[in-house]
Amino acid sequence: MTSATLHLVGPTRLERGLKSLAEALTRYVDARIASRAERREIALDMLREQQTRRSDPQALEIALASLGSRPR
Repeated sequence: MTSATLHLVGPTRLERGLKSLAEALTRYVDARIASRAERREIALDMLREQQTRRSDPQALEIALASLGSRPR
C-alpha cells in the first residue's frame, strides 16, 4: 500500500468542536447531578434532624416533675 491509497485524515474542525462541546455539556450535567445530590442529602439531614427534635408532649411535664415543680 502506498500513501496515495491511504486516506488518513484527522477529525475536521467541526468534529473537534462538536467533541469539545459534548465534553463541556457532560461536565456541566455531571456538576448539576452532583449539586442536586448534595442538596438532596442536606435536605434529608435537615428532615431527619427535625423529626428527631420533635419531643414527647409529656417530656416537659416529666422534666418539671423531676425538678420538683408542680404540674401545669
